[in-house]
Amino acid sequence: MTRTPLRRGLPMRAIGAILASSLLLHGCSGSGDGNSAPPEAATAQLTILETTDLHANVLSYDYFKLAEDKSVGFERTATLIRQARVDYPNSVLIDNGDTIQGTALADYQALVSPVSCSQKLATYKAMDSIGYDAGTLGNHEFNYGLPYLAQVTGARFNVDGMAAVSSQASCAGPDFPLVLSNVTSRKDGQTLYKPYVILTRKIKGKDKDGKDIESTVKVAVIGFTPPPILSWDKRWLDGKVDVQGVVEAAQKYVPMARADGADLVIAASHGGYDARTYSATMENANYHLAKVAGIDGILMGHSHNEFPNAACATSDCNASGVDKVKGTLHGVPAVMPSYWGKAIGVINYGLVVKNGKWTIDTSKTQVSLRKTLLDAAAKTYAAVDPAIAAAVRTEHESAITYVKTPIGQSDFNLSSYFADVGDVSAIQVVNAAQADYVSKYVAANLPAYRNLPVLSVSAPFKSGFAGGTDFTDVKAGSIAINNAADLYLYPNTVYAVKVTGAGIKAWLEKAAERFNQINPALTTEQALISTFPGYNFDVFTTADLSYEIDVTQAKGSRIKNLGYKGAPIDTTAEFIVATNNYRGSGGGGFPGLDGSNVIYASPDANRDVLIEYIKGRKNLSLGTDGSARSWRFTKVTTAGPVSFKSASGKLAVAQALGLGNISVIADDDGSGKGLGVYAIDLSK
Repeated sequence: MTRTPLRRGLPMRAIGAILASSLLLHGCSGSGDGNSAPPEAATAQLTILETTDLHANVLSYDYFKLAEDKSVGFERTATLIRQARVDYPNSVLIDNGDTIQGTALADYQALVSPVSCSQKLATYKAMDSIGYDAGTLGNHEFNYGLPYLAQVTGARFNVDGMAAVSSQASCAGPDFPLVLSNVTSRKDGQTLYKPYVILTRKIKGKDKDGKDIESTVKVAVIGFTPPPILSWDKRWLDGKVDVQGVVEAAQKYVPMARADGADLVIAASHGGYDARTYSATMENANYHLAKVAGIDGILMGHSHNEFPNAACATSDCNASGVDKVKGTLHGVPAVMPSYWGKAIGVINYGLVVKNGKWTIDTSKTQVSLRKTLLDAAAKTYAAVDPAIAAAVRTEHESAITYVKTPIGQSDFNLSSYFADVGDVSAIQVVNAAQADYVSKYVAANLPAYRNLPVLSVSAPFKSGFAGGTDFTDVKAGSIAINNAADLYLYPNTVYAVKVTGAGIKAWLEKAAERFNQINPALTTEQALISTFPGYNFDVFTTADLSYEIDVTQAKGSRIKNLGYKGAPIDTTAEFIVATNNYRGSGGGGFPGLDGSNVIYASPDANRDVLIEYIKGRKNLSLGTDGSARSWRFTKVTTAGPVSFKSASGKLAVAQALGLGNISVIADDDGSGKGLGVYAIDLSK
């Protein structure tokens, strides 16, 4: 049996801002003040429960499809939480960020009908109805700007561009404390939020004779967000805040939390785990965070994955120090419970008293996930908690009314089911809207660039990551605001960047990492699609530009026959490319895109630009708005099948689009997610 001592520091300093409700564990009761030293050899359990990446999925509802979606929603997560509190009476509930953005409900409250200072955000109303103990912030919390973030979290920021703190109103925020250790104001060098909070908890346990006891444990929760927020939301954060590396912030604040009396330190770190060499700008730094002395557990997120996950085959899952079965990083318990409310993370610590102190019994400490999907085959889910819908009914109904607003018509279906293999029906109109917007702005305001061609790139933002329903699918007929939100998923803003012909090639080479390298001689089935995210598969859709992607070649050598207006592209020629703030500021790690070549950082959201474009066009047609495919696969004959996945039963969609080289291998890939397996004949 391995026992790790819970290190104790100096007596806890007075912390005036802790809520009175934080003095008791949910479900805990009992007599005794719990202040005396616990008896030797006593045992107890302390359980940390985590949610992450809720992305404002409060209800099991898809605002794009205007229909129920049982696979998502905090109203089902809440049921898991309530049951976990029964199973683990000594529990602490922590949210790991990316909480307030991600659905039409969130955008409605932030951008369309902004909540007032006295109104609590719908997501926080739902969370408060079940009760959280603490939370941190993810990168998407910053998407709407610092004034909005301060308002809805009930905070006051001492940053440039905002009124003096003494003049800022005290607004409604969540009932639980938010902590963040690695974002500081440039104005005073202080963290925007408290770097950590210490929760004093009474726990019930047993003495060595099996008799009930009650004792006290102090749990520190310290928060971290991904450092690249400075690039991703540059328009909001540049010159106002600094972001420190996750490891550096931990090395500063973990000892402070210990000195403040923490018995247990939990890192709520909104990131995944990347086993590559550490840097202070690393997006997913938890592999390295686990090496910082004094951390007893890590709550992860951001990557929208699961950990522990015995089936994971990535290099990070199998890196030295990672136990993907037990759920540890360098021996430290770590958990990541999916996204959109699909699961909760559980770290159940076994505690035992040794030399008068609670210590962690690692042999009785377990990491696990509890999922809302109860039976994949039967597609049964956890029941909804009715209190959640009741808490947000008004906001939910208002958002539905808004997204039903009609903006135009289309004579074709706009979908992303086959975007990976050439369909541009859901991408071309986005590119056209961005190009039109940037062209008009340049003509009116940037005379030095008026003679440069304006191109545009976008990506299939919904490409099946979450299963067969995770594709854009706008039916022919009336187009409403919810359809535009389906076509453009994120609250990005339009950016225009100046690049050369060589820069365009480098851009496309990076986007082509979407594909695995195919060996034409293999007779066994080869998967076409890599783990490179679909939202980074940027494509052009214009008759002026043409190129091939040769998937038999290594990364960086796949773009062939890149041409502009019928001739090989001039590598030194200059172009303006309309994109979004994420890409223009370096998001995705595209070469040459680091913010330095941005010629226009628009304040307007890509989605709003798209909506206005469709309003102006009124009627979209397939020939004009959905079939200008700029790229092809380089033709190659393969000895075995090349496969990819899309939603089940969609072969007719491919055929209607003229993709005659697509066939079905299996209608069901066996994942229970509504995905089928298709083959593509690369020789055609």
